[in-house]
Amino acid sequence: MKLIRLGLIVASALSGAGCISTQAVNASKDRLNQAARAVVGTSLTGARGATPADQDKIDETVAGLCGAGAWTQSECARHDAAQQ
Repeated sequence: MKLIRLGLIVASALSGAGCISTQAVNASKDRLNQAARAVVGTSLTGARGATPADQDKIDETVAGLCGAGAWTQSECARHDAAQQ
């Protein structure tokens, strides 16, 4: 749920910035993935996976990144392998 909220906030901010900007910007998938990767982790401040709740936050974030294609398949596989 928090990931959806984060996505909506980012989308709103980007839309608002695009409406007031006079400069053309690159909105390619790679550029959007870079932006998503830069934003990730802001809701995970202090989460180290030491508690089940922390690990759930991390896993939900990773699942969103993998599902959206912001992380590569190897990054997703590496996270999955660490969970085993």
